[in-house]
Amino acid sequence: MRLPELSPRAYRYIVAATLASLVFIMVTGAAVRLTDSGLGCSTWPSCEPDSFTPRSASDIHGMVEWVNRLITGAVGLFTLAAVVGARARRPYRDDLFRWSLGLPAWVFANAIVGALVVWLHLSPVSVIGHFVLSLAAVWNAVVLYEHASEEPAPDGARRLLATPAVVTACRLLLVAAGLVIMTGTLVTGSGPHAGDERADRLDLAVDDIVRIHGAAMILFLGVTLAVLWMAHDGDAGPRVVQRLRVLLVVLVAQAGIGYWQYFTDVPAVLVGFHVFGAALVWISVLRVWFSLSEPATEGATEGATEPVGAPVAGVRPADASRPETADGGAGRGVDTLRTGAREWT
Repeated sequence: MRLPELSPRAYRYIVAATLASLVFIMVTGAAVRLTDSGLGCSTWPSCEPDSFTPRSASDIHGMVEWVNRLITGAVGLFTLAAVVGARARRPYRDDLFRWSLGLPAWVFANAIVGALVVWLHLSPVSVIGHFVLSLAAVWNAVVLYEHASEEPAPDGARRLLATPAVVTACRLLLVAAGLVIMTGTLVTGSGPHAGDERADRLDLAVDDIVRIHGAAMILFLGVTLAVLWMAHDGDAGPRVVQRLRVLLVVLVAQAGIGYWQYFTDVPAVLVGFHVFGAALVWISVLRVWFSLSEPATEGATEGATEPVGAPVAGVRPADASRPETADGGAGRGVDTLRTGAREWT
């Protein structure tokens, strides 16, 4: 059967819906834990050894866990739609199809880890692994979303939209984001809301871990402000500046929720918002990273930085004999960098 053809914009809408579903399942997964429904179903994939569903609709914990499993199945369908859409996109791009295959793979892997979470009775390490795999799926979806509607240059060249100093600082942003997220999972693993009163907790002093997590957040915020100042000073293009502003807003809101829940004895509803905020922070910092370059095509108009002239991870400079870029090249132009057979991701 011949697939209907999709425009790049239409395909990007499909990827956006898939990304939204991946964030949604993170929030509903947190709801399972926050309602003490982590062991509402005693086994997997059935809810009970002799029943695929909870034995009774009045079994609230069982229903919460079972519905979350149904939502996981729906998310899997979204990821399959992204795969089919990549095949139907015109012009077809093999790199997008390869990235799309990662989405159902991440969801399947996380379903297996979800089974381990149940079999290990909500072991904190297994719960942390469940969350980290969810973030990995979100990363895959963001990569696909960022490239879904663009068309690469015929030779694979990309134009940098920031100076090497900003690129390096954005690497630090990624490291700081990872540090905040991982210390946050340790707070979750050692604090309340384990998902069930029988669940074990990490043998860590929760107050100490909270302080470390707070210090990591302050570091992240400081690096964000520094990079934004550099970008405003003319070291990055307008798209980079705009996405850094979004990151700053999301980060301040997330920090506010974190301190709010800390001083109000960690109410479950605020923890749910904090999980949602963590996903938004991760998406925002990834989008900052991907804003640092664009395909070096004649239609590209972005570029408000001085010539770069330094290699970026996975990117090597174009030959010195290469013509100037479409925006004029000299003075306020940006270097064109070549990725060879693969895109800079």
